[in-house]
Amino acid sequence: METYSESTGESGVSDRVVDKENIYLECERPWVYWLLIFVAGWFGAYTFLLRGGVFCNAQTANVVLFAIAIGSKSVRRAMYLLIPITAYFAGAFLSEYLGKSVKKVHLLRWDTLLIGIEIAVVIVLGWLPESAPDQICQIALNFICSMQFNTFRQVEGVPAATTFVTNHIRQVGSFAAKYCRHKDKQALDKIKVHGALIIFFLLGGIAGTFISEFCDYKSIWGSAFVLAIIFVRLAYADLSYEKDLLSKVPHGH
Repeated sequence: METYSESTGESGVSDRVVDKENIYLECERPWVYWLLIFVAGWFGAYTFLLRGGVFCNAQTANVVLFAIAIGSKSVRRAMYLLIPITAYFAGAFLSEYLGKSVKKVHLLRWDTLLIGIEIAVVIVLGWLPESAPDQICQIALNFICSMQFNTFRQVEGVPAATTFVTNHIRQVGSFAAKYCRHKDKQALDKIKVHGALIIFFLLGGIAGTFISEFCDYKSIWGSAFVLAIIFVRLAYADLSYEKDLLSKVPHGH
């Protein structure tokens, strides 16, 4: 078992040994997932209201539309729908590939770098003029949402998505039934985890809608501010108290 010492206490220094295999990293903490899914709700409101009336956080609808296009022999429409689907695929592939490669640098975790990439993309999208094709924004968000979904997988050991809430709603219903039948405290804890993610997604959508009324196409920059909070805190963790844990793989990978 590989361990490291952590200093605690306000007066004097006391070291405690922590199991590296079982400790949760900062990138697995609930606050990270709350802010990430808040941003996802913001993205959804932004693209629906201002960039084409679509949601770019997941691909189920696009796959269904692709199947409909194939079934109706609309080849041109089918080829068009392959673009966002391919972007989502590429995001998952790239995040998985880079996530393994970045470890060799031993400076920042991939999770942290990904947030930095998201910030850069969001800033560029905010600069796009109203006349820019909506597909530019849609595909860019497809790409980064896929990378985010593939990178952040578990919040302190609980499987969780950070770009959509379908599964979280299902989990709340499932664990609510288990709690009603067995009064299982673990089920209640899971309800709190998934319920909080649903709430933050809703708050992100509300914030994105409200800000878009005043800032129009540049309203997406508000999500960059939230992402910046995550980036700064994760970077601080990588460079300080988690410096010896850069090679540790987050749970769920």
